[in-house]
Amino acid sequence: MNKVLLGRYLPGSSFIHRLDPRSKLVLSFYFIIVIFLANNWSTYLFMLFVVAGCILLAQIKLGFFWKGVQPLIWLILFTVLLQILFSRGGTIFWQWGPFSLTQTGIVSGIYVFFRFVLIIFMSTLLTLTTPPLEIAGALESLLKPLKKIHFPVYEVSLMLSIALRFVPTLIDEAAKIMNAQRSRGVNFDSGSLRQRLNAVVPVLIPLFVSAFNRAEDLATAMEARGYHGGEGRTKYRINQWHLRDTVSVVFFLLVTIVMILLRTW
Repeated sequence: MNKVLLGRYLPGSSFIHRLDPRSKLVLSFYFIIVIFLANNWSTYLFMLFVVAGCILLAQIKLGFFWKGVQPLIWLILFTVLLQILFSRGGTIFWQWGPFSLTQTGIVSGIYVFFRFVLIIFMSTLLTLTTPPLEIAGALESLLKPLKKIHFPVYEVSLMLSIALRFVPTLIDEAAKIMNAQRSRGVNFDSGSLRQRLNAVVPVLIPLFVSAFNRAEDLATAMEARGYHGGEGRTKYRINQWHLRDTVSVVFFLLVTIVMILLRTW
């Protein structure tokens, strides 16, 4: 469980690290939209090269990202299996009741696998190169116009920053609890599905207790420091848009144009 990278930050001075958090946040969401334009092998290979290039610019090893995908691989494979068994079209290789194995289903399953992996890679790249507080600040800045309709912009960004900050903490806590259970003879890697679920229960209860204790300590600390909401609060770090952010936006616009051309190629 400690292999999960979502919410973790790796300090660095790469090109990706020095981008404005607002540009990284917008481009990450924009990438998720663009990836749905992929509809053939050439588009997916092109997006694979784009993501690999971004990872190289961040000066982070590609194998490090793959380790972060491994804890989610079963969820991805389950989604791919559903796509394969319930897709229709092309040559039918096997069929039984509502399930079938077709040429279109296999190709669609492979596409879904690449789509999930690329989205996870790009989302992980955002959190690895941007501190949680900067992500929350960027979200608050982007949602600032919604204050006119009394949308709780500051509260939403605060919840996001706390969630991102405590995701790796809770994962590490769960890993410690599981190691303690293993030392008492509990086996999480073997047995039937029911036995594995029963083994997880002794992990969830102390994990929830620990999460509530941390939340209470955080609330006490914020109250002791005189926290009364976001009104009137100033910022220590001010985000500034640079030329490299403009270059990144132009690059992704060019990526979109290439994707549209490859779709019709």
